[in-house]
Amino acid sequence: MFGTFQHSNLRIEIEASEQQISESLLCADHFRRWLAPQTFSAGLPDRLQPGTIFMSWIGPIAIRHQVDWVSENGLRLLMSQGIDGVHEWHWGEGWVQSNLEGVSLLPLNLGQTLSLLRLRQYLAGQQFARQVSS
Repeated sequence: MFGTFQHSNLRIEIEASEQQISESLLCADHFRRWLAPQTFSAGLPDRLQPGTIFMSWIGPIAIRHQVDWVSENGLRLLMSQGIDGVHEWHWGEGWVQSNLEGVSLLPLNLGQTLSLLRLRQYLAGQQFARQVSS
């Protein structure tokens, strides 16, 4: 693999419940929305589970993901091709943390930061939609 070894740990507060964050990270219908313009392979299960393998693309760069483990408040993805590394997610009531390390030509910290901001924006929109419909 070409590139540089990079690692980054980011944690942000999000006005969302642990359940809402969990659904956004583990359910394909949700993460396809907030991770756009990143695209994903067809045939993803409704909810990620250990052993699930899927592809994503950031423009022409393909990344293979394998779900290593899933818990009530965590997820670990093993990545190869465009990024050779590991991405762990942990979350709780009102917060989410992303730990990313790998070798890549891509600027991983920038992508990780943008992803967390998009997740926060997505969940804020979900919260707003719930308030409006109440």
